[in-house]
Amino acid sequence: MSHQPAPTGPDRAWYEIRLQGHLGSHWATRFDGMTLTPLEDGTTVLRGPVADQAALHGLLRQLGDLGITLLALHQHDTDTSTAATTEQGD
Repeated sequence: MSHQPAPTGPDRAWYEIRLQGHLGSHWATRFDGMTLTPLEDGTTVLRGPVADQAALHGLLRQLGDLGITLLALHQHDTDTSTAATTEQGD
């Protein structure tokens, strides 16, 4: 079994996470390196780089601990030409 180093710098994966409700800009400090964009439909999009799977799981756990509902998660390649998507069903 070979071990791949965690991506760093421009090789990190970029994520777009859609959240239920509007989060104010003061929440941005909790999500280092990511941007918060409130949308007109009453949701917020959290975008930015995540170092590795462990960091992603930590981010998702933090959202859950805060009681923030996850609506969708999109992983983007560094060139953002393709995306893998997971969406929560109703």
